[in-house]
Amino acid sequence: MSNNKLSMNEIELNEQFLNALELMEKSDKNIFITGRAGTGKSTLLMYFCNITKKKVVVLAPTGVAALNVNGETIHSFFKFKPNVTVENIEVLDDEIYREIDTIIIDEISMVRADLLDCIDKFLRLNARDFSKPFGGVQMILMGDLYQLPPVVTKKEREFFKERYRSEYFFDSDVFKDVDWEFIELKKIYRQDDDQFMKILNEIRTGTITDESLLILSRRVNAQLQNINYAIYLTSHNQTAKNINQEKLNQIKGKLYKFEAEIQGDFDESSFPADYVLSLKKGAQIMMLNNDSDGRWVNGFVGKIIDVHQDDGIVKVLFSNGRIEEVTRYTWDIFHYRYNRRKKMIETEIVGTFSQFPMRLAWAVTIHKSQGKTFDNVTIDLSKRFFAPGQLYVALSRCTRLSGISLTRAVTKKDIILDRRILRFLSDFQCKNSEKKLSMSEKMELINRAIELNKYLLIVYVRSDNEKSRRIVEPRRVGEFSYSGKKFLGLQGYCFKKKDLRTFRIDRILDIELIEDREVIK
Repeated sequence: MSNNKLSMNEIELNEQFLNALELMEKSDKNIFITGRAGTGKSTLLMYFCNITKKKVVVLAPTGVAALNVNGETIHSFFKFKPNVTVENIEVLDDEIYREIDTIIIDEISMVRADLLDCIDKFLRLNARDFSKPFGGVQMILMGDLYQLPPVVTKKEREFFKERYRSEYFFDSDVFKDVDWEFIELKKIYRQDDDQFMKILNEIRTGTITDESLLILSRRVNAQLQNINYAIYLTSHNQTAKNINQEKLNQIKGKLYKFEAEIQGDFDESSFPADYVLSLKKGAQIMMLNNDSDGRWVNGFVGKIIDVHQDDGIVKVLFSNGRIEEVTRYTWDIFHYRYNRRKKMIETEIVGTFSQFPMRLAWAVTIHKSQGKTFDNVTIDLSKRFFAPGQLYVALSRCTRLSGISLTRAVTKKDIILDRRILRFLSDFQCKNSEKKLSMSEKMELINRAIELNKYLLIVYVRSDNEKSRRIVEPRRVGEFSYSGKKFLGLQGYCFKKKDLRTFRIDRILDIELIEDREVIK
């Protein structure tokens, strides 16, 4: 396959990655892996695929998403028709479904509840054990729920209102029947500015403060350090097209056109680059692949400085000052198949798309910027965002706050958040924590601390799904009431807030007795 494989030297094996890899490889537990933008979810996925001894299949909800992780689309792998329903799932005589150890689904936020139930029904019929969820196949779901939501048409909304609590995968029937392990990657590699990361997280969780809005307002029409390589991010596809065409037209000189070469089965919706790429010397472009020699990565921005059409070479001056020769790159569409003789899962290439791995990039849609990293961006706020997470995705593409220019000030109306996500993640973590520390065990520790006059270190999940570490001097445990609802709580002096606070015990993810009270001093 011509798709790039991850070099073993390209990943920092921090403690979280090592724990995740051990759980993925050495257990058959079903796992949900999430994390903020820039925490290395795709890197972890590709590294695991490189080292695993399991028979693994990687799937994604769209063709472009599948290409990004060297995988296959969900519909293609299971041979689902576009109008697939749980009722019309069929038995297929294909050995691969009985031999799979693990299925990884990337960009799980885009997978609808009904589709995950279809996958469950299919695997029960075609894998190993009808009585087990997903037929006994280990499932690893990866993605950030705060970014790309599922697509639901107006006609389908009524169906979801009647059938499911929401369109999200976590409201599928099968998700509730599975005992999921939860991994949240926390270390952010894209940014290292604490203030910027704090603002991004507030936007992600819908808890933006007036102070953070004021800081962002200082980036309105801000002068960028390297304006020649700045990307204009917009929520509308036509706006990006118009800007790129206008900028290209303004450049005097010869227009070069390169047509993609397509072989086999390669659906237009999965094209990773423009079918016809139009370039001029001086055009600003963005790279669309990771170079096998490490000269650039997906999202690098550069300028065309020369075109040798006959030789099939385009010279690019990148923003880091390096000049590189770029040739055509081939993306593969493949299907997984089982090799009975070798007893392993292989890939069969069914289509190829060959084109220069770049696109015009004075302007890029927020959707197409997904997974990319930029140093300088101008974010178009002239039109209101229309989907949850768009502002967060746009801002989190940039490595630093000083590399952002806004067309107007950000307001709280620009932050579209689906509260169902907050509720799910908060409840899911609490339920998951009880497997490690039951309610009765928490109560026993709290009562022991009160009896011995000791302090407690707790990890508490707040209503915005953020985890907070607190040192508490426990005073009382029992039934409390808030907004007319009763709950079991811990009341104590919180050293962080320097006040008496009450914590819901079911929201305490971890609790530890502090033996040395001197730690407070």
